[in-house]
Amino acid sequence: MTGFEPLAAPALTAAATGLTKIAINVLSETGGRWLGRMQSGIDERTRTLITTALGKYVANYQERHCKLRVLGMRRPVDLEDVYTSVRLLDSQAIQKLESIEALEKAYREQGERRFSGNRMDGAKPGVVLAQAEQYLMVLGSPGAGKSTFLRKIGLETMKGNNGQLKHHCIPVFLELKRLTAPSIDLKQRIADELETCNFPRAKDFAERALKQGKLLILLDGLDEVPSDNQLNAIQAIQDFVDQYRENRFIASCRTAAYRTRFRQFTDVAMADFDDSQIEQYITNWFSSPDDWDAKKAETCWKILQQPENKAAKELAQTPLLLTFLCLVYSRSQRFPAIRAQLYSKALRILLEEWAADKGIMQGDIYEGLSTELEEVLLAEIACINFVNDQLFFTRRELVAAIKTFLANTLDAPPHLDGEAVLNAIAIQQGIFIERAEDAYSFSHLTLQEYLTAQYIVDHQRWHQLVTDHLFDQRWREVFLLVPGLMRGGANEFLQNIETTAADQINTPKLWGLLQWADDVTRGSSRSNNPSAKRLVAIYCALALAFALTRDLDLNRALDFDRVFDRVLNFARILDRDLTRTCDLDLAHRCARDLARDLDLARACALARAYGKLAIFSGIDFSQLVSQLIDFKSQIPENNDSIKTYPNFVDSIQQCWCDTLRLNSGLLTLSIDESKALNNYFYANELMIKCKESAVRVSPQVWAEIEEQMITIRNL
Repeated sequence: MTGFEPLAAPALTAAATGLTKIAINVLSETGGRWLGRMQSGIDERTRTLITTALGKYVANYQERHCKLRVLGMRRPVDLEDVYTSVRLLDSQAIQKLESIEALEKAYREQGERRFSGNRMDGAKPGVVLAQAEQYLMVLGSPGAGKSTFLRKIGLETMKGNNGQLKHHCIPVFLELKRLTAPSIDLKQRIADELETCNFPRAKDFAERALKQGKLLILLDGLDEVPSDNQLNAIQAIQDFVDQYRENRFIASCRTAAYRTRFRQFTDVAMADFDDSQIEQYITNWFSSPDDWDAKKAETCWKILQQPENKAAKELAQTPLLLTFLCLVYSRSQRFPAIRAQLYSKALRILLEEWAADKGIMQGDIYEGLSTELEEVLLAEIACINFVNDQLFFTRRELVAAIKTFLANTLDAPPHLDGEAVLNAIAIQQGIFIERAEDAYSFSHLTLQEYLTAQYIVDHQRWHQLVTDHLFDQRWREVFLLVPGLMRGGANEFLQNIETTAADQINTPKLWGLLQWADDVTRGSSRSNNPSAKRLVAIYCALALAFALTRDLDLNRALDFDRVFDRVLNFARILDRDLTRTCDLDLAHRCARDLARDLDLARACALARAYGKLAIFSGIDFSQLVSQLIDFKSQIPENNDSIKTYPNFVDSIQQCWCDTLRLNSGLLTLSIDESKALNNYFYANELMIKCKESAVRVSPQVWAEIEEQMITIRNL
C-alpha cells in the first residue's frame, strides 16, 4: 500500500457521497431558493440529483485528468498506477544568490550527477505542503511532474477521510492554456466543469461554494497561457483569489516563466527524483502480473544502477524522461547499446515533443531557427563550456553566445534581443535551468555531454578529443557518445585511441611486462581471446607484486588497488567467458591475504588459484606448491626475523618468478609507471566500450586492433 490508492467502484461511491455532503452543506448554509424550492431542508429527490451529478463528476475527473498518455504510448496508464510521491523545495532556497564558483565546487564535491545537491535536504512531501498551505504555487522545469501533482491532489481531496488530505473541499481542475480570450471569467470556468456532469444550476452553486470557501481550485500551467494573454490571465487570477480568498488554491508554472508572483501564495519547487523515488516509479510502472513474474522492475532498476548507465540514470531524475526510459525498456527489456540514440530522443522530447503532447501552441524560439539548427546552437554552447570544464554559466555569457550564433548563421541584426531567445529556450523547453540568480546550467549533464559529442562529430574534432582528453575520466561519457554519432563508421576513431593508449607503454619495465605476458600465455590450453589471457597474466603478476612487496606505503597500496580494479574490469569486458570461468576474485583475495600475513598456506592457495586459471603455457604450479611447502621448514625464528626475514621473503618471491619465468625487476614499478599502466588499461577498456556503442565498425579493422591489444608496439 502506498497511501495513494486508486478509486475503485466502492471508493467512487464513497467519494461522490463525501462531495454530496459538502454540496448539501453549501446549500443548507446559504438558505434561499434553489431549484425552485425553499432550502429549509433538502428533499430526497434533490439529494439524489446532486449525488448522481457528483458521482459523474468524480468519474469524469478520473477519466479526463487521471489518464496519462504521453510520448507515443499505445494506451494510457492510470495516474494512480504509476504515481510516485513528490517532494517540494522552498523556491527561495533554490533561487538564492550563489556564485558560479560556489555552484561548481558544490557540484563536484557531492560526487554524483545531481545539480540540486544538498538543497534536497530541505525538501518536504508534496502532500504535506498541500495540506498545510492554503495558497500554493508549484514551480518546476518541463516534465518535472507539476500537472501530475495537481491532478493527484485533486483526486486525494475527493477521497475525503480516506485520502491524504483532510480539508473538505470540492476540487476543480482548470487548464490555464484554455484562457485564450481577452475576457477571462474563472467563475464561469468552474461552473463549466460542474456542468460536464449535469450538475443542476452549476453557476449558482459555484457562486455559493466560492463564497463559503468550499472549493480547491487547481490552476494548471500558468506558463501555458498564450503569451499575448498572460497579463490578462495573471490579473484575472489575482483578482479572483482576492475575491474568493476563503477557498484553497494550488497553481503550477514553469520556473523560468514565473516572473509575477501572486501575493498570498507560497512558492515551492518540484525536487528532482532521488534514487528511492526512481526505484518506486519503476516498480509502479512494471506492476502487472506478467511484469512481476518477469522481474522487469527489479531488472530495469538494476541496469540503471550499473556505473556505465549513470548518465541515463541522471535523466531519470526528471519524471518525464523517467517515463521515456520505462517506455524504452518495456519494448525490449534493455536500453540501446548505442546510447547516443537514447539521448538524442530525450533531447527531442524536450525540444518539441512534450509541448506537442500537451497540445501547447508555442511560438518560434526565433524566426528561421528550426529544431535542427537549435541543436547546432546548443551543441556549440555545450562543447565550448565543457572544454573549459564549465557546467554553470551566466546569463550574459549565454546571451552573447546566442547572439553570435544567430548573427553568423541567420544574419540576425546586432540589436537582436538575445535575452528573449534565451527566455524562450528556458521557458518552452527547459534545456537551460537557472540554478541560482544569474547562474544557468543545462537541465542535465547528460545532455551537455551528448551535445558536446555532437559538436565534436559535426566539426570532425575527434582527433583532438583523443589527443587532449583520452585519459581524463570527465570526458568518458563524451567518448562513448561520439562513435554512436559517426554514421560513416568509427574505424579511425578507434585506431586513434589504440595508438594513443599504446604510447603509455614507454619504459623498459612496461615493455618487459607486456612481452612477458605474451610469451607466458602463448600456446596455453585455453582457447580464449589472446588479449584477455595476456591481461589476466599481468593481473596475476601485479597481484603477486602486491602480496610480496615489503613496507608498502599507503599511496603505493592505493596505486596497486587502482590498477587491480582497472585490470579486473577490463578483463571482464574483453572476454566474459574467460573471466567467468577464471576465478580472478579468488586469486585477488588470496593475494590480499598473503599481503596481510605472509602465511605459506595462503601462498600455496594463491599458487593453486593461478594454476586453475589455465592461461599460462608450460608452467607447473603443482611443483611451485611443493617448493612453497618446503619453505615451511625455513621460516625464521623470532629472534632472527629482523635480519633473515627480508631474505626469506626475497627467496619466496624469486621462487614465484622462476616458476612464472618472470624477471622480478618487472614487479617494482614506479608511481609514474603505475599511473601509465593504469591509463593504458583504462583507454583500452574505454575503446572496447566505444566499439560497442558505435553505429559501424569494420570487422577487419577491429580484429587488427584486438590483435594488437596488450602487446608491444615498435620497441
